[in-house]
Amino acid sequence: MATARWLALALAAALVVLGVAWESWLAPTGRGTLVLKMLPLALALPGLWRHRLYTYRWLSLLVWLYVLEGLMRATSEDGLAVALSSAEVVLAVALFSAVTFYIRRRLADGAAATGRA
Repeated sequence: MATARWLALALAAALVVLGVAWESWLAPTGRGTLVLKMLPLALALPGLWRHRLYTYRWLSLLVWLYVLEGLMRATSEDGLAVALSSAEVVLAVALFSAVTFYIRRRLADGAAATGRA
C-alpha cells in the first residue's frame, strides 16, 4: 500500500509539473492563464502526503477531467501539443490506477481490522 501512496503522490506532482510547464513555456495557449487548471491537483498534494482517504476519493473522480482534456487536445492540435497531451493522458490514467488501488487496499485493511469481511 505504501508503494501505491508514493506512486500516487509522484504521479500527481508530475501531472502538476507537466501542466504548468505546458501552459507556461512548452506550448502555451493564450496568456498562460490555463495554468490555473492545475490548481486542484496542487491542492490534492498535501492530502495525498497525509494519507487522507477523502483526498484519494475525490482525486479519483477529478483525474478524469485531465484525461478528457488530454484526449480532446490530442485530437485537435498538432506538433508538441500532441505529445504533451498524450503524456497528460498517460499520467492521469496511471494516477487513477494508483489512487484506486490505494483506496481499495485501505478499505480492505480497515474491514479486516474491524472483523468485517
